[in-house]
Amino acid sequence: MPPLKILIAQGGGPTAVINQSLAGVCLAARHSAAIETVYGARYGVRGILNEDLLDLTSETFTHLESVARSPGAALGSTRDKPDAAYCREMLKVLKAHEISHFYYIGGNDSADTVRIVSEQARASAYPLRCIHIPKTIDNDLVGNDHTPGFPSAARFVVQAFTGAALDNESLPGVYVAVVMGRHAGFLTAASTLARRLPADGPHLIYLPERTFDPERFVADVKAVHERLGRCVVAVSEGVHDAAGVPIVSKLAPTAERDPHGNVQLSGTGALADALCAQIRDRLGIKRVRGETFGYLQRSFAGCVSDVDQREAFEVGERAVRFALSADRDGSVSIKRVGQYAVDYELATLETVAGRTRVMEEHLIDPSGTDVTDAFHAYLQPLLGSGLPEAQRLRAAPVAKRLKR
Repeated sequence: MPPLKILIAQGGGPTAVINQSLAGVCLAARHSAAIETVYGARYGVRGILNEDLLDLTSETFTHLESVARSPGAALGSTRDKPDAAYCREMLKVLKAHEISHFYYIGGNDSADTVRIVSEQARASAYPLRCIHIPKTIDNDLVGNDHTPGFPSAARFVVQAFTGAALDNESLPGVYVAVVMGRHAGFLTAASTLARRLPADGPHLIYLPERTFDPERFVADVKAVHERLGRCVVAVSEGVHDAAGVPIVSKLAPTAERDPHGNVQLSGTGALADALCAQIRDRLGIKRVRGETFGYLQRSFAGCVSDVDQREAFEVGERAVRFALSADRDGSVSIKRVGQYAVDYELATLETVAGRTRVMEEHLIDPSGTDVTDAFHAYLQPLLGSGLPEAQRLRAAPVAKRLKR
């Protein structure tokens, strides 16, 4: 068999550990006598279409390891969602460069692209092994216990809410933070691990797995504020009404839309502003602040999970092993074993492609505004070591001497 040439691309939103998967593929390929050349496509599948390729074979081990520890997509990414015609054009480039293996690091849309490319290669009788490597901070890939990128983003959310809750306790008021998650609320739910004491925030969370009622939201905030004199709220960007209409489009009709006509959920403060306006107008609370975490969650360099780093590298490494040993295309999936360990399997592309996982029912509290202990047990091992713990003063109060 002639030496193999392989091609790697990165798709969708960057993460803090997506380059670990890139390095995992590159370094595993170096250890295989069957693989001769490793190419990388700049800016995802669009780079393949434009024949914008890099020869990664000459990169040193040391430099690849340094790139692996860097956030963001080192090859560049894309939001293109190829159809069959697009993939046929991609296949022409793959054939021209005699590519034997195609690895695509990304979410469920990227898995669907791999599926289409695989089908097109088979239809044209071109021998191409197609492997999808999982990545998404939303944690919404079907068939995975969790997805690389999510643990580090969750670690950021936990630390952000730890600080925000302490700030809110210092200067009481209402604080609303909007967290990424169009269909799945895993990242918003992660905020609850910021709590150490019963009165710690976030006090309310709202997930896209539950219908969002603006009237109930105002009532919930009112009840917490009356009880504690403050309130911290975590809201998924994708919260919607009973008909599935995003709340941001109802409370903020002028919200931005993407090129496909969908309401722009990320990169805009419209939802946070609209919810804060409701609280001010309906409850008369003066100190109300809202923020949208936006891109900060995806590639924040200061709080990467060591567990996430290791597993992101391993899914890239396993992708090469599966490509060389398994007689089929597929998507690398992470399975939890025992108290906490992971194993890797090669799922069929149809299992993952274009499908969305949401939070399982047993992870969500019946109230709809909190999570269960099962969720905390699920997430805790993923956050990695060395999470900072905030402390409070323990001094005894001094008795008053003046009568007022």
